[in-house]
Amino acid sequence: MSNKLNDLIKDGKHQSPVLDPSIKNYLIDIDGTITEDVPNEEPERMLTVEPFPDALRTCNKWYDEGHIITFFTSRTEDLRAITEEWLNRHGFKYQNLLMNKPRGGNYHWIDNHRVRATEFKGNFSENFRTKKVNVELFEELEEEE
Repeated sequence: MSNKLNDLIKDGKHQSPVLDPSIKNYLIDIDGTITEDVPNEEPERMLTVEPFPDALRTCNKWYDEGHIITFFTSRTEDLRAITEEWLNRHGFKYQNLLMNKPRGGNYHWIDNHRVRATEFKGNFSENFRTKKVNVELFEELEEEE
């Protein structure tokens, strides 16, 4: 991934590098998004569920186009081996797997980079529709003169 990052210098100081605007950095949930919803309390089901066909095809297409695929799951670290086995067996292409996402939804992601949210509603495809929503922002600091 490091070859996809561009240096960023602001006021003569290095900042965190940024992706080229043509590259998307996808953070994708697993349970209920690319396969049926399996809670951590039933790990025996995690190896037997099938991926949603549209999810597999779309994620791999994005990967092949050069985008970054990171699976970000509420599965706990002790379920990493099962999760990696399942992803690999079904042929998912990805760069990263992040475990221990907080459970329960109602996420408030605070970041110094623009975050775009896409809510999964049962149809995984590469086409997104746009919906106007309210976005919570911190008050901006007023610049001193």
